[in-house]
Amino acid sequence: MRKWIMSSITVAATLAVLAMVVSRAPSEPSHARARGGEANAQRVPAEELAEQAEATDRRLEALDEARADGTAGKTAGFVQAPATGWTGASLMNSAADDWEPAIATDPSAPYVYSLYTRYGEPKPCQGKCPSPLIVLRISQDNGTTWGTERPLCVCRGAGSQYDPEIEVVPSTGHVYAAWLNDGFNTVFARSTDHGKTWSDPVKTFGKVSWTDKPFLATDATGRHVYISWNGPTGGDLFVAQSHDFGATWTQTKIADTKRYYFAFGGVVAPDGTVTFSQSSLTYTGPGASPEGSVQIHAITSTDRGATWTNTVVDTVPVGEACDPVGGCSSDFYLGHAAIAADARGALTIVYDGPTTDLGPQRIWARRSTDGGLTWSSRVQLSSSSQGSAFTAVAANGRGDVRAWYMQQNGGPDAWNVYFRHSTDGGLTWSSPVLLSDVTAGTAYTTPAGFLEPYGDYGEIAVTSTGKTIAIWGEGMSWIGPGGVWVNRER
Repeated sequence: MRKWIMSSITVAATLAVLAMVVSRAPSEPSHARARGGEANAQRVPAEELAEQAEATDRRLEALDEARADGTAGKTAGFVQAPATGWTGASLMNSAADDWEPAIATDPSAPYVYSLYTRYGEPKPCQGKCPSPLIVLRISQDNGTTWGTERPLCVCRGAGSQYDPEIEVVPSTGHVYAAWLNDGFNTVFARSTDHGKTWSDPVKTFGKVSWTDKPFLATDATGRHVYISWNGPTGGDLFVAQSHDFGATWTQTKIADTKRYYFAFGGVVAPDGTVTFSQSSLTYTGPGASPEGSVQIHAITSTDRGATWTNTVVDTVPVGEACDPVGGCSSDFYLGHAAIAADARGALTIVYDGPTTDLGPQRIWARRSTDGGLTWSSRVQLSSSSQGSAFTAVAANGRGDVRAWYMQQNGGPDAWNVYFRHSTDGGLTWSSPVLLSDVTAGTAYTTPAGFLEPYGDYGEIAVTSTGKTIAIWGEGMSWIGPGGVWVNRER
């Protein structure tokens, strides 16, 4: 998720808004940033919470309006033409307002786990408990069918949940999850029974005053767990780490600059090398908009988190802005970078960026065989004639890499999800395959594509049978409503 920047509401008015909307569900995090320099590097918590409340109030109002006029969720029978070898895109819940999904597969068993943030549903308990909340849904047959949705954590006393992440420990099949709980607090929980029950959430942030945009990675044993998130001084980069299966955590500040960091991927290679893919931006333009360049980073540790290396993989211009009419901030399309490691520890990073300042973005891939310290030349995955943004990547075996990305089809309100496959670690790729194949059946699907990516990320994974499964969000606008979609190989 990216910040909705309020350009016309003063701090005083914002606080008044907070007082009026606290009875509604708390909002999604707004990725607080230093506004125009050092004077605003430390955000005022009340102001931050007020911005969250205002953004969520708009989202809930949009959902209420869509439900009233019959445009929420599935509105008619789906019209689609699945690609050869794929089952076709399906909506995880045909009536709910869901976004920013995560997915994980068990490499040795047919379990698939999905998480997504849900808006506008009744709270899961009496009294104070989360809304919006994180929904868990599990498949026991590699994504062919799905079990009943349920809250990942009722978490009594928490007011909201966002930014879910989920991973499977390869050697045990245990399931790890991380998310923002009750505002800007990154917590961790684990399940040892295939998601039936979960441990109580453990705080990962120590004395850090707020955290945002977490991304989770674990080694093959599950003992060594890492979560990267950004922190309170203008988006500083942190890594929280646990070396006792997530029971206790320490925190390391990796970068202390005026650049705002976002984590979008993380892997632990077979030799224990940890690498997170990150992007960093500066918000010194008019109205705290991004300007200058976007840097793509690989944050690497070869000694289980004792020391870290920050490598700039690429520097790209700031791309075209998202239209604020739909509620998004100008940086919504910018700075996504996903990463995967194959069985030998070779890395593939896939990211977006334009070739000219404020120009249409492309999707690029690079490969590293030394733990992310050096990288190959970039390879273009998306079309040169259309703008692109958002991506996900997964690896399997030796050099087997799968990725999806979103690309416009003739205009800003026609997005599609495309899949490509590499057998040489990302140096060459198969032809694009359309995954978002539904052209009618919701208010946001059209013959040309869906109206807007819904949320800042989706994911891709490889099942125990070696098949690809992809998950993403589509919506009416950044404000919504929208839904979570999944497609898988036959």
